[in-house]
Amino acid sequence: MTNILIFLGPPGSGKGTQAEKISEKFEIAHISTGVMLREHVDRKTDLGIKAKGILDEGSLVPDNLVIEMLKDRLDSEDCQNGAILDGFPRTLPQALSLENDEKFSIKSVIFFDVNQEELVKRMLERGRSDDTEESIKVRLKVYSNETEPLVDFYSKKNLLTEINALGSIDEISSTISELINL
Repeated sequence: MTNILIFLGPPGSGKGTQAEKISEKFEIAHISTGVMLREHVDRKTDLGIKAKGILDEGSLVPDNLVIEMLKDRLDSEDCQNGAILDGFPRTLPQALSLENDEKFSIKSVIFFDVNQEELVKRMLERGRSDDTEESIKVRLKVYSNETEPLVDFYSKKNLLTEINALGSIDEISSTISELINL
């Protein structure tokens, strides 16, 4: 069983950046579900072939397939000390599906709190071609509707710790390091 940390927060809140830093510092795996999905597709694993067919249709990969990939990933040697989930769960049904599996021992959920104005500014500064003000607002609305309910869900389970994700990368990393106690 792997101790899992979940980094939860809106797009642009710094989850990925912090997951990389904390992963390196504590020698735990950083699992980005998007990266994991692309790796399965590229390696043409059984799960990757199924996922590619679904993606090629323009559909979202179903939760059960992503969870199978996560289980497979958690069996990797680099997950022995723990893992950070970055980008999963995104919805309440996904969170509930993790609960029903003994493989997922959630140690803590870190919520990255950042105001919307700062999020828009950060995402525009990243310079990605798909980061336009309109697309950012749509992504933040989807986050608000689908992912934000997880804050309350994990809070009621006493797993959630909220951090102010404004400040320098090193300050935020230091705050997280003190909280997770690995």
